[in-house]
Amino acid sequence: MGFNIVEGFLGFTLLGAEWVLWLLLILSVWSVAIILDRFFYFIRISINFSNFSSKLSKVLASGDKKGALALCVSGKSLEEKVVSTGLTAESSNKEFIEALMEEVIVREKQKMEQGLVILGTLGNNAPFIGLFGTVIGIIKAFHDLSMNPDGGPSVVMSGISEALVATAIGILVAIPAVIAFNFFNRVIRKRLANASSLVKTVSATSSLSMSQDKL
Repeated sequence: MGFNIVEGFLGFTLLGAEWVLWLLLILSVWSVAIILDRFFYFIRISINFSNFSSKLSKVLASGDKKGALALCVSGKSLEEKVVSTGLTAESSNKEFIEALMEEVIVREKQKMEQGLVILGTLGNNAPFIGLFGTVIGIIKAFHDLSMNPDGGPSVVMSGISEALVATAIGILVAIPAVIAFNFFNRVIRKRLANASSLVKTVSATSSLSMSQDKL
C-alpha cells in the first residue's frame, strides 16, 4: 500500500501548534538577546560627533597632528579609528591614505552589522511561522470536531482561538525585531556618513604633513 501524503501531513498537524509556540518563544529570546547586544555595543562605541569634528577641525587647521591624535585616545568609535588610521599612515600619497581609512570603515561596518540579518529575517518571517501554527491548530480543531461531532461549534471555536495565539505571538516577535533592525541600520548609516566626512579632511592633512616633513 502506497504512502498517503495527505494522511501523513494530517498526522503531523495533529501534533498541534504548541511546538510552534515554543519555537516562537525561542526566536523571541534570541531576538531580544541580539537587540540588547547591539544596543550596548553602540553605546560603547558612541561619540559626540559634532564636538569631536569641531575640535578636530581646529587642531588640524593649526597643524597639530599630535593634538589630533590625542582626540582619538579612546579609540573605540568608528570616527576615532578612521582619524587615527589616516594620521598615522606612513605615506604622503593621498589615495593610499584614503584607502586605509576606507578599509577601516568597511571592517567596522561588518562589526556593527553583526546580528542584524537575524533581526531582519525574524521581522519578515516570524508572522508566517505564527500563521503556520494557526493553520495547524485550525486543522486539528476541525479534526477534533469530526471525532466528536456532539461537541458542536464550541469544540471548533475553542481550538481556533488557541490556534490564533500562534499568529499573535508571531506578530509580537516580529514587531520589536523590525523596529530594532530599522533603528540600528539608521545608526549605522549615520556613523558611516560621519566617518566618510572625515576621510577627505584627514587624508589631505596627513598627505600635506608628510610632504612637509620630507622637505
